[in-house]
Amino acid sequence: MIEIIEVNTDTLRKEFALIPYRLYQGNPYWVPPMLQGEIDDITPEKNPYFRFCEAKFWIAQLDGKTVGRIGAIIHHAYIEKTQKKMGRLTRCEFIDDAQVVDALFETAENWCKEKGMLGVLGPLGFSNLDQQGLLVEGFEQLASVASAYHHEYYHRHFERLGFTKEMDWVEFRLALSRQIPEKAIRMEQAIMQRYQLKVVDVKNKKMLRHYGQQVFQLLNKSFYNLFSFVPLDEAMIEAVLDNYLPVINTEFVKLVMTQDERIVGFIVPVPSLSKTMQIAKGKLGLRALISLLWSRRHNDTIDTFLTGVDPEFQSKGVVGLLMTSAQRVMIKRNMLTVETTGMLENNQKAIEFWKNYDHIQHKRKRCYRKMF
Repeated sequence: MIEIIEVNTDTLRKEFALIPYRLYQGNPYWVPPMLQGEIDDITPEKNPYFRFCEAKFWIAQLDGKTVGRIGAIIHHAYIEKTQKKMGRLTRCEFIDDAQVVDALFETAENWCKEKGMLGVLGPLGFSNLDQQGLLVEGFEQLASVASAYHHEYYHRHFERLGFTKEMDWVEFRLALSRQIPEKAIRMEQAIMQRYQLKVVDVKNKKMLRHYGQQVFQLLNKSFYNLFSFVPLDEAMIEAVLDNYLPVINTEFVKLVMTQDERIVGFIVPVPSLSKTMQIAKGKLGLRALISLLWSRRHNDTIDTFLTGVDPEFQSKGVVGLLMTSAQRVMIKRNMLTVETTGMLENNQKAIEFWKNYDHIQHKRKRCYRKMF
């Protein structure tokens, strides 16, 4: 017997958060998130997005055993921005059982219908900094902390239920050269001189905190027209800074500024935390803490967590400035590989830039659509 239970207590929130830890147990490619963070994200009192979002979460039990989960979000800010009444399905995890999947999706879709939605998109989260998209290529690739991993059968259930592709994100792995090409150095100097720009090293976390609001306001500006994006307000920016500052190695963070100190570009690469998070298994114990400290200094892979450029400067070589400057540190630290975060498949400027490097496109995630 299948039972769908609404998640509305602390005990059920923990049960909801634990489901993927069970479903992916023993999977060498899944990277466990921090358990408490997962619980906080679905707790209205702890997630600032609930100020302008409604959300419901459910778990599925089969003969008394928890076997799946789903969430649905009514993102009023995104609906206002797009003028489209579309709900969001989120945090979809389930065993390979059609009846379980059907019961979960029917529950979430019915709630969205009751809220006046005309259809649903997903998987999407509360923001672009939330994990989004369903993995459809790259099932034998290690996930990054910022990228979702799913079982291969998930997308078949989405498609069986009538979901169709809305948008894809692609990810690349870059092999770094041991030397900055002379051409890149010449271009770097020419761009800075022509547009009167400078590259600023972020020396410590206090400095990053100082520039944090300006960096994320630039992210709002540069990402505004991208699919699924909703601007972050000051409270959300502070929450993001609180969550991510502890794990950012500022040595790699670079800013591009005008001569009057206006930030027009930024890059936030982070030494890969995937293996550390696998050791942690959702909790930052002593062994995981040692691994975290080690990975900050001894790591051959770096993830490009965030990159943004002012639209006014997006065709002026600013991304090249950022990457060349960051690459100097990567070479110094013996970094061999760069993992990009997901880029929308229609973001040709970003994709063409990364193709300048020795690369493979090894992962693809998909957002699906279903109209009622």
